Amino acid sequence: MEIGARIAAAQLTGAARSKRQVIAGPLAGLLHDKDDWYLSGLLAAEPGQPFSPDDLPWALDTIRQAFAAEGRWLSAELVEEANPGLAEALAANGMTLVSRLPLLVVEPAELVVPELPDGVTVRVVASDEDQAVANTVAAEAYEMDTAGSAFKPDPLEGGAVLVYADDVPVATAAWTAVADEVTEVAGVGTVHSHRRRGFGGIATAYATLKAFELGGVTLAWLTPGDDGADRVYRRLGYGPRATAVHLGDPGGHLADLR
Repeated sequence: MEIGARIAAAQLTGAARSKRQVIAGPLAGLLHDKDDWYLSGLLAAEPGQPFSPDDLPWALDTIRQAFAAEGRWLSAELVEEANPGLAEALAANGMTLVSRLPLLVVEPAELVVPELPDGVTVRVVASDEDQAVANTVAAEAYEMDTAGSAFKPDPLEGGAVLVYADDVPVATAAWTAVADEVTEVAGVGTVHSHRRRGFGGIATAYATLKAFELGGVTLAWLTPGDDGADRVYRRLGYGPRATAVHLGDPGGHLADLR
């Protein structure tokens, strides 16, 4: 399977474990029970398969109505190479292209794990208490009231690492539910007081390493938030193999429910 389609298929399989699916033609709406906007979204229902543009209007309307019924804002995350033209077709039906980013990939033999500076340690999140610490670090890093997720004791369902500097938690990163030996490394965050000191790269490298070791992952991927993050990830062995496209939906039906 082409790598973009492999990633998109694994993303759909992994998301479906914890979210309710609404399938409409070439589109899959994934609804999480929590109403945080970023937990629910739209994916391609058939990665690697062609689609008919004629199916888009009714399919997108079906997904919009399902999201509006639960008061959710709709966003889409696609792998461009898995379904060429789907992002443009969604845009033609009222969604807005937000970003087109390089999708960076690494396999176990390619990963470069930085040497830890003196006083720096990395721990796998192994309890609810550890997860609470990781969530606090993530919330501070992203300037949110709350961030992160619940502790997952099975590494196949995802996991996280914490980076400590002199026993103070300063950075975190996570991997998502593993599907077909593929995972996304996400939620990379460093507290403001310790930025630009390499901790984000350390967290990313160790989250990737532990996904390989504990989750049986053979392909990890991520999308950089900016050029600086892109350079950090590439130094760890990640390289561009596909394109991630994100869209928002100002044309949804939330206004109809107010």
